[in-house]
Amino acid sequence: MENLPALPEFEDSKDQPLAPGLYLVATPIGNLEDITLRALRVLRSCDRIACEDTRQTRKLLNHFAISTPAISCHEHNERERAVELIAAMQEGQRVALVSDAGMPGISDPGTWLVRAALDADVRVYPIPGANAALTALVASGLPTRSFRFLGFLPEKSGARRTALEAIAAGQPAAADAAEPETLIFHEAPHRILDTLQDMRELWGEELQVVVAREVTKLHEEFLRGTVSAVLQQLASVDRVRGEITLLVSAPQGVSAETGQDLLAALAGLQSAEGLSEKDALKQLARQSGRSKSELYRELQRQRASLRNR
Repeated sequence: MENLPALPEFEDSKDQPLAPGLYLVATPIGNLEDITLRALRVLRSCDRIACEDTRQTRKLLNHFAISTPAISCHEHNERERAVELIAAMQEGQRVALVSDAGMPGISDPGTWLVRAALDADVRVYPIPGANAALTALVASGLPTRSFRFLGFLPEKSGARRTALEAIAAGQPAAADAAEPETLIFHEAPHRILDTLQDMRELWGEELQVVVAREVTKLHEEFLRGTVSAVLQQLASVDRVRGEITLLVSAPQGVSAETGQDLLAALAGLQSAEGLSEKDALKQLARQSGRSKSELYRELQRQRASLRNR
């Protein structure tokens, strides 16, 4: 008889009491059925629940008939609340930390409390569950072997474009990678069109993107294709709504030749037409359709790169 592969070892801890410490509990990102049995046991058995928004968490607790006391622990009070919670855990209490949705600490409060707990020799227990970035990634159709979660891009256009340029500059050339890395972002619905427009202008019209909207919810939607095609689809609706995870097949790195061309073009204009650097940049911006500030940032990066060689 053929030997069958051994099953992975599983542990059933439902009859074991919770040990003192901090429990990082993942909560559903939309569909309430995505909460785990272990998460429910921890939330019922712990002494208190620290949550990003007590009103939001109370809806979840009421749905599952959980009466554990809840207190706030959000970006504005996390450091002060950490002192109180760590003292309680050092005295033997069990504290569960939850965000409004998903895993605490991932684009949500929690990182400071975890670090403070570890520094105080308080045990930290991760309770896995729903996560928007990974859930969207596995259904995106983009490569999953190598990926990076980058959270939210800056809100302001100039800072966002600078961040995108820096990301592209750090990517390997296609020949250096077995397959493109997938970049994962969160984005607000009222900024998604501007972000896609910036990506198209900086990274090209054929950039492959996936907009995952309302993942696990009733109106879940995946828009897949080039950035131009997806941008056109989203621009055709009256208003983009819902939580968005944006996935991108990483662009190739910015080549040194691009910077040399910019430096040469700038020097050529200054020499041939007697222009100052500022006026030469203005003219290059008009000719290329790019902003002067974008060209200036690229110019500074390339000069720094040449100095460091």
